[in-house]
Amino acid sequence: MLTAARLRRAISGTRRPDSSYDAEAGQSLVRVVLTVVVAAYAMIGNLLELVDESADLVFQIYMPVFMTVTCLMFAAIRLWPGVYHWRRIFCMVLDFGTLTLLMTLGGPFMAPMASLLLWVTVGFGMRYGTRYLVGATVAALVSLMLIAVFSPFWRAQPYLVATFVLTSLIVPFYANLLLADTREAYRSADAANLAKSRFLAQASHDLRQPIHAISLFTNCLREAGLAPSERQMVENIEHSLQSVRRMFRSLLDIATLDSGGVVPRMQPVPLGAILRDVVTQHQEAARRAGVELRLVETGLTVESDPGLLTVMLQNLVSNAVKYAPGARVLIGCRRRGSGVDVLVIDRGIGVAPEHQPHLFEEFYRVQPPGRDVEGVGLGLAIVQRMAQLIGAGVELRSIPGRGTTVALTGLRATEPPPAPPHPDDRPRSSPPQSLLQGLRVLLIEDDPAVLLSTQMLMERWGCTVHAHEQPPRDVPPCDMIVADFDLNGPLTGGDAIAIARAALGAPIPAIVITAHDEARVRERLGEAGLPILPKPMRPAELRALMLSLRLERGG
Repeated sequence: MLTAARLRRAISGTRRPDSSYDAEAGQSLVRVVLTVVVAAYAMIGNLLELVDESADLVFQIYMPVFMTVTCLMFAAIRLWPGVYHWRRIFCMVLDFGTLTLLMTLGGPFMAPMASLLLWVTVGFGMRYGTRYLVGATVAALVSLMLIAVFSPFWRAQPYLVATFVLTSLIVPFYANLLLADTREAYRSADAANLAKSRFLAQASHDLRQPIHAISLFTNCLREAGLAPSERQMVENIEHSLQSVRRMFRSLLDIATLDSGGVVPRMQPVPLGAILRDVVTQHQEAARRAGVELRLVETGLTVESDPGLLTVMLQNLVSNAVKYAPGARVLIGCRRRGSGVDVLVIDRGIGVAPEHQPHLFEEFYRVQPPGRDVEGVGLGLAIVQRMAQLIGAGVELRSIPGRGTTVALTGLRATEPPPAPPHPDDRPRSSPPQSLLQGLRVLLIEDDPAVLLSTQMLMERWGCTVHAHEQPPRDVPPCDMIVADFDLNGPLTGGDAIAIARAALGAPIPAIVITAHDEARVRERLGEAGLPILPKPMRPAELRALMLSLRLERGG
């Protein structure tokens, strides 16, 4: 079957070095198979005495040599994959030379080999591009000319030779026209897909800013001593923001995956900590939906990318909570050989069989009867694509009326990382706000609304905040720097942090907040250990990270 990836590589005439499909290896494998078929066909001709004795002697000598060379070329391509033009040209000469010899000496019995002549011509062009198609066409015409000159049988068939000559010209020419049309269609589709991804990424960035600011303002309102009814309204606003936040994160995730900008960073990841955090994040949504959310604790550690693994588990648990209102949802792990599976099991209404084959398609949603489920239908599509990036799989089993089980499979078990030394003996019972009391923070954010809301939030936590829309010329003394990555100018948040650290002459702890793709931001920052928080974020995430950095600092 010709997959989309194979079609794209055939159209472009190139191959990515890390591709699982090598056009040259495919061509070589077919050559090995056809060599066996041709050798068997020549043997039949010898047994039936349909080939001249002198020609049969040549075949007996040449075919084993050709088979040996073919197998050696196949092994070389497997051992040293890549684009080697000399190797392709050698194979082209080998193919056309062999067919010329067979058809010249084999007479009418070897006439069917003319079909292979056309196959070799079109095959080189479809696999390697237009230049190889032109070269193969010229080689085919030279072969036909030599066959017509040196073979008595073909010399007596001028009209048949003319037919093959015209066929060798018309078919590659038409194939090239189709190839050009398909290539242009692919370029247009690729450009449209890239434009869609850029639009989603930019729209997600622009819309995250006000959502982020609203989230921070509502958190400030919640702590402003409101009456119960007013506090309930604030909680309703926050609940709606959570839904919008999840949708925008899905859009940004799919745009990033489409652009190929996600590069896994594999490391030992304790599953227990990630699962507890994911369950904590969904406790409020579960309470609203009447879902009993349960976690089976685990001490297993797997080799994975912690960011991608967290996003996948968030999507799986979010789906389970949405589609199992009033039911139970269980999250746990199990060993399977040397691997680990993470399972999310719900006792909801299940999924009808006709929907199950489409659940991993983008923007495909199942709406339960009489109920509207929020979301854009990207959750499982994102999970599947991220799982492929880390070498894992996704399995779904559902029985209508009994529930659904989704398993993230094939995670490789590994040893847990060494426990870091305890930073100090500070009591852990103190509330986070008191631990941040007196912390001097340099806050740099170009959006005025986000700047004001973040400043108000930090001041409620007891921090002393120096707020600036751009890196200040005179850097005030501070204990921590919190900077937005995109400062709407030539400088980034990473530059602002470097400037402040240089002015103060100390490696001040810092946090970067961004509405862009985290992987690309980290690549541009060039500092692996610099914490990055995505917008829109929960205030608790910022507070916990600030507290962690302060404790590590020992301040």
